[in-house]
Amino acid sequence: MKEAQFDAQGSRVRWTEVDGAGPARIYVHGLGAASTVYHAHIAARPELAGRRTLFVDLPGHGLSDRPADFGYSLEDHADAVAAVLDEAQVTGAEIIAHSMGGSVAIVLAHRRPGLVTRLVLTEANLDPHPPATAGSSGIASYTEDDFIAGGYARVLEKVGPTWAATMRLADPLALHRSATGLVAGTHPTMRRMLLGLPVDRVYLQGDASGELAGRDELTAAGVRVVTVPGAGHNVMFDNADAFAAAIAGG
Repeated sequence: MKEAQFDAQGSRVRWTEVDGAGPARIYVHGLGAASTVYHAHIAARPELAGRRTLFVDLPGHGLSDRPADFGYSLEDHADAVAAVLDEAQVTGAEIIAHSMGGSVAIVLAHRRPGLVTRLVLTEANLDPHPPATAGSSGIASYTEDDFIAGGYARVLEKVGPTWAATMRLADPLALHRSATGLVAGTHPTMRRMLLGLPVDRVYLQGDASGELAGRDELTAAGVRVVTVPGAGHNVMFDNADAFAAAIAGG
């Protein structure tokens, strides 16, 4: 485990690192998750092994610190990931990112283009105000105080055992602010940023999640959109073969 400071108070963002050849692959988890849980089994596959690999836990999640005075916006999380890459002396990385982590990765590539050469995004949030069925919208529907007082416990009961297992490791305040920041989105939107990024871009959509909104526009802009059979939101669990193939370039 390694760490880097991400705010003026000395709070630390932490990651687990595996040595290997470059360019480095950086795995970033989604809201209420943790990177090793969602991605370590993928990075260990033969077609992906041998590369320098970093599993980053975003602020407020997993092993990273959870300061109460941090904003936890998408921009804040992107700056924390940039602090990891700066500390690790990584440039030109491949970022493999899930859900909210995909939104963070887009913002990172937009703000610090020298750090990123490739994005592999799994069901990343591209637009503000996602449907009410999304986890972020449900969490953000609470006020911050109400979520901490009881909403967090109610959400843990509803999300299912897999997500609850990692969500229990997330600080309630950080979880709420992260969800609120995700619902608010960015200016320009994450979709607008993604369309204009001059890097290799792959977007994975589980077929059980339905048609990706704006797919034709993304494809026209050079984003390779892949519909993954037999998969829902967690493509890395539902169809690990297709997920690994997309990262490997197949």
